[in-house]
Amino acid sequence: MKKEVAEWQLLLYIAGQTPKSIKALENIKKYAEEHLKGKYSIEIIDLLKSPQLAEGDQILAVPTLVRKFPEPIRKIIGDLSNEERVLVGLNIKPINS
Repeated sequence: MKKEVAEWQLLLYIAGQTPKSIKALENIKKYAEEHLKGKYSIEIIDLLKSPQLAEGDQILAVPTLVRKFPEPIRKIIGDLSNEERVLVGLNIKPINS
């Protein structure tokens, strides 16, 4: 049986359960459900638990959202509260346009 691979693979780098990290996760889940329903995966990487993982994606600040797939890789830093900036940054076309 072939494993389904999400069309959109997102990684959210955080450092513990800070208000900014929690807000970033809430925001990206909301946007993904609205614009990528059924076509995405979000992996949370807590750098307090696994600091060595920051090096692979060259994470310099948290929270940082990384779009691994589709390529090219894109990064957005912050709590992701500006929906338009996140959609443009990830190159997601809003459904209602």
